[in-house]
Amino acid sequence: MDKDEIHLRRLPAAAPWGPHGDSEFHGVDFLPDDLSEAPDETGMRVNKKYSCLPAEEKGIHIINIRAIEDIGYDQHESTLLNSLSKNPDADCKYGLYFRDGKRKVDYILVYHYKKSSSGRALARRTHHNDTSARSTKQDHPLPGKSVQLEMGESEPPADSHEDDKRFRREEYEGNLVEAGLELEHDEDTKIHGVGFVKIHAPWNVLCREAEFLKLKMPTKKMYQINQTHGLLKKINSVIQKITEPIQPKVAEHKPQTVKRLSYPFSREKQHLFDLSDRDSFFDSKTRSTIVYEILKRTTCTKAKYSMGITSLLANGVYSAAYPLHDGDYEGENVEPNDRKLLCEEWASYGVFYKYQPIDLVRKYFGEKIGLYFAWLGVYTQMLIPASIVGIIVFLYGCATVDENIPSMEMCDQRNNITMCPLCDRTCSYWKMSSACATARASHLFDNPATVFFSVFMALWAATFMEHWKRKQMRLNYRWDLTGFEEEEDHPRAEYEAKVLEKSLRKEHKHKEKHRYFPEEAANKWRQRVKTVMAGTDKEKLTWKDRFPAYLTNFVGIIFMVGLTFAIVFGVIIYRISTAAALAISSTPSGRSSVRVTVTATAVIINLVVIIILDEVYGCIARWLTQIEVPKTDKNFEERLIFKAFLLKFVNAYTPIFYVAFFKGRFVGRPGDYVYIFHSFRMEECAPGGCLMELCIQLSIIMLGKQLIQNNLFEIGIPKMKKFIRYMKLKRRRSLDHEEHVKKKQRYEVDYNLEPFAGLTPEYMEMIIQFGFVTLFVASFPLAPLFALLNNIIEIRLDAKKFVTELRRPVAVRAKDIGIWYNILRGIGKLAVIINAFVISFTSDFIPRLVYLYMYSENGTMHGFVNHTLSSFNVSDFQAGTAPNDPMDLGYEVQICRYKDYREPPWSENKYDISKDFWAVLAARLAFVIVFQNLVMFMSDFVDWIIPDIPKDISQQIHKEKVLMVEVFMREEQGKLQMLETWKDKDKKKGENCNNHSPRLSRSHSGSLSSCHSYPLDV
Repeated sequence: MDKDEIHLRRLPAAAPWGPHGDSEFHGVDFLPDDLSEAPDETGMRVNKKYSCLPAEEKGIHIINIRAIEDIGYDQHESTLLNSLSKNPDADCKYGLYFRDGKRKVDYILVYHYKKSSSGRALARRTHHNDTSARSTKQDHPLPGKSVQLEMGESEPPADSHEDDKRFRREEYEGNLVEAGLELEHDEDTKIHGVGFVKIHAPWNVLCREAEFLKLKMPTKKMYQINQTHGLLKKINSVIQKITEPIQPKVAEHKPQTVKRLSYPFSREKQHLFDLSDRDSFFDSKTRSTIVYEILKRTTCTKAKYSMGITSLLANGVYSAAYPLHDGDYEGENVEPNDRKLLCEEWASYGVFYKYQPIDLVRKYFGEKIGLYFAWLGVYTQMLIPASIVGIIVFLYGCATVDENIPSMEMCDQRNNITMCPLCDRTCSYWKMSSACATARASHLFDNPATVFFSVFMALWAATFMEHWKRKQMRLNYRWDLTGFEEEEDHPRAEYEAKVLEKSLRKEHKHKEKHRYFPEEAANKWRQRVKTVMAGTDKEKLTWKDRFPAYLTNFVGIIFMVGLTFAIVFGVIIYRISTAAALAISSTPSGRSSVRVTVTATAVIINLVVIIILDEVYGCIARWLTQIEVPKTDKNFEERLIFKAFLLKFVNAYTPIFYVAFFKGRFVGRPGDYVYIFHSFRMEECAPGGCLMELCIQLSIIMLGKQLIQNNLFEIGIPKMKKFIRYMKLKRRRSLDHEEHVKKKQRYEVDYNLEPFAGLTPEYMEMIIQFGFVTLFVASFPLAPLFALLNNIIEIRLDAKKFVTELRRPVAVRAKDIGIWYNILRGIGKLAVIINAFVISFTSDFIPRLVYLYMYSENGTMHGFVNHTLSSFNVSDFQAGTAPNDPMDLGYEVQICRYKDYREPPWSENKYDISKDFWAVLAARLAFVIVFQNLVMFMSDFVDWIIPDIPKDISQQIHKEKVLMVEVFMREEQGKLQMLETWKDKDKKKGENCNNHSPRLSRSHSGSLSSCHSYPLDV
């Protein structure tokens, strides 16, 4: 037996068990220092512990191993079970390192276990990679088993399901050890019933995986970054001095003048890299990424199909898997770390005015999350000019409201314009001057400046997209992602399970078909294994296999969209019925505020429904994506994003689309109204148009969604979940004083944090907000301002959530924001079309132009209101629809007015659509075509004129390629020179050997032959 191996067989059968308590060692591994330095030598021994066989079959009875003190091993004929220091947790920095204080914890696996007895719990503490407790051969039973029989103890019957999970964990962890990882267990924690597996990746594993993953690492070669000269240099220096107070105090954020040349890591070219400090060469983010890649591809076959870490988590074999945070972010005597620095300079509301330390965010969380916050920062910066222009447009409307002739005519009491009733029977005639406030408010948003603002926002969207592409290229260069290409990811566990199930089903059909052939019966088992094992690689899911899922997706999405329309229709019924009910009110104030009350309450109902359905649709979209069984995680994410965006887009914008394009379009006319269910008359727009109501709808939904869903939910729900988790743990925790005094390990603290659920919810809320800012901006110029205020809070809120509330996510490499960029471009194109229709059909901009240039007698807007109103003879009311109180205004009404372009009652074709209607419609359609094509052309021109890659970045990328070629050329020249030198030495030695006697030549033949085999070390 090797001297480093643990001698379980040398324990005497009658040896008394030590009196040591289990709290002394906390159930941790104990590994000799030299053993940890030689993973290749100990791998075979350690792996025996993770054999698939239960412990009892190997001659070890778990209940008899009472504590780690009972297991001794010899090294240099001495015992290495030294007493621990006074504070062993401080040596390992409270869980950031293994118990030896040297090996860093790169990843954590968490599992639940049931303690059937104290002995069994103590036994699990010996479950370490360092201990070869299960390496004892089956024909050498432990004396402890006979001791257990003598003591008359019996192990209680264990739960078979828990044992199955334990066996799977043992096999999986054994496979991890075979892959080169080092493990350490800890079950003696403050969280009862929860065990932790600490994973460390040694240097050779990190190098191997970095080469597999083609990670670009900085080399020793450094080069100067091209600096600007002349006037640009002076401008940049002035800008740097001005913006210095708003720069974060982070080393990574300072402008760099030199940069290290990066190259994909290779073990054969380690001399190119600066390996002076191996501990910091691979940072914690890279180490956790490497370990996660190993966890994903390592499988456990103790099931019907092979299971990676995702399947093991889904099946409850492990309850969690996550990398550790760098340390605490608050408290006294906290060591400086990146998490603490991020909390102070990024995740604090006090630094809302500062730039984000994007490079530090990328260093800690990875490129994918770094790109999200970089995109959010660029989007927020670009909202500043849009907000300023929107405020100017709004102030222009405020300044010109008293000069607006149409609103002045509506407010003039001398214009005795009597309007037709807004509902049947209960509503009476009313004066147009009573809608004066609505008309004046409409001018704030319905003025010529809004057309300019719509064009401006279309160009703004195109500029924003181009600016982001340039920023993205700068980040790719800075983060060494220029040559990065995403490779096909590992197939998802669910996909592999479906493929295996398909293979087994096909093999079963084949077996049933050839059941009567004798050769099939003879080679039954061999054929089954060969078919299944070969089928999993060749088989794949076709559209026929996924057809039921596709059909379910189609029906489900149609049903959800129909549900959204039905809810909007229900709100319409509510508005109509509530307006009719309030019209019966005996108080004049109640009758005068009918429209405002109905609009406000309906919008609030819409907001509540939207928030509820958003959560429901998110869950439904995930379920619909799961039943499709996408092959990779990337496919899964893209399909999920598409479905969730489609459903949430319809949910958020359907009420707004109704008010903008459908309300008041299909009401009919007095005497011939359109009815719903033969009782509810379709609602009309206000005399000032539907634009004001669209503005109210858009503002309340946008602000309410941001305030409630984006901020309160993001703050409240994680804190509530954290509190519930804390109460559960507190209920399970014993009242032992030591448990409360002992400081929690880092992995215990992180376990209580909320798991990271991906960036899809974060992107989704910003994309929906981007739609509010661009799609209907013609009706609400202040939308960019409210979006800017929200995003200033959102950045710090998300930062605080990532740093303090969530477990540390696994760093994912990415060079762009993926499918979200295409969605943003699509929304930008759609915004042009929608704003064109809002300006032409929802606002009165086109009717005013038509009146001004075709019908105005003096070239002014005087008489515009009268021109847009048609006349109706009250004697033509249908039976039962006339007002119950026709004398409500104090005089008898014979002719009432309504907003439409129709022939008067004294015309031959009374109440038919007039030619003015067709003239306005033609002008509206022409405006849509001209506006859409003009703005699209201008947007494409902006896209074309701004290069995607900044000129200086393209020069630096080219410079890097040239420098890398030079490095390798010099290396090759050095090799050739060395080879020529060695050849010359060989010739000289050969001549010297020929001058010796034959006896000496024969005696030195070995040395002569060795002359031609020099090791090459560059």
